[in-house]
Amino acid sequence: MESTVLPRTIDICICTFRRPELAATLRSLAVLEPPQAYKVGVIIADNDDEPSARDLVIAMMDELQIPVHYIHAPARNISLARNACLDASRARFVAFIDDDETATKEWLVRLVKAAEGSRADVVLGPVRAGYGEDAPVWMRHGDFHSTFPVLAGGEIRTGYTCNVLMRMDAKAICGRRFSLDRGQTGGEDTAFFDEVYRAGGRIVYAPDAWTEEVVPPNRATFRWLVRRRYRVGQTHGRLVASRKSGIGVAGQLALAGAKIAYCTVAATLTAPWATRRNRNILRGVMHMGALSGLLGADELRQYGMKQTGQGQGHAT
Repeated sequence: MESTVLPRTIDICICTFRRPELAATLRSLAVLEPPQAYKVGVIIADNDDEPSARDLVIAMMDELQIPVHYIHAPARNISLARNACLDASRARFVAFIDDDETATKEWLVRLVKAAEGSRADVVLGPVRAGYGEDAPVWMRHGDFHSTFPVLAGGEIRTGYTCNVLMRMDAKAICGRRFSLDRGQTGGEDTAFFDEVYRAGGRIVYAPDAWTEEVVPPNRATFRWLVRRRYRVGQTHGRLVASRKSGIGVAGQLALAGAKIAYCTVAATLTAPWATRRNRNILRGVMHMGALSGLLGADELRQYGMKQTGQGQGHAT
């Protein structure tokens, strides 16, 4: 697909689903330090059945003092919302931030600096989790909710949409969209950036381009972490299986089984120390998810549930 992007432009994209925290996200964007000579806009894709975020966005227009484009993208499918943002943008760069995060003042400047300095197609930043007093001590000490890229063989081979900048005229990205099949399970961003990498795209890390996220009580539980790690493993397993032959899948199944056994032993040996024990358990759960994905099991559904208050948070 031929590039139609506008030079020196950035669109910050937010997919939202019934989250009042969106107001804080928008306020943080209003006070961003803008990258020099760039024109910045905001695109909001509301994934609720009804346009529930519209009134909030309209009420904040004057306060924000930046161009905001609101889209109603109903389907309870986060991939549809992400794709609506991409379809609406003509910017050279597109950034994504979650609707329960806030950007630090120099967030966008640092992402752009990393992109321009490296000529990379994708720049990932870290997400710093903030824990309330209701979070278990072991969870706060281990910081299980902050998000960082994963290195494999010295490279970053996939990514996430909770803090990212993409060069939209890059050959590996231009015209690419998020998989609708993963729009309710999560992992759509993992699959997207895996495809970008395999198409020759380069992904780098800007460690100083922070966003921040307050961990709500319903996520500050061991059960929530178990479900998240299992689903992450499932996505990885299914992606690996899609590229492997029968013999290759068998080898990956054996490797996953060995890792589960190792994590079980490690969790047993570290049982007296809650942070270390739970980290080992969660690693084992992730490998169990990978085994499940390798075998083709359906992935856990993360989005589009009926209960109110569920947002479109990152699912990597």
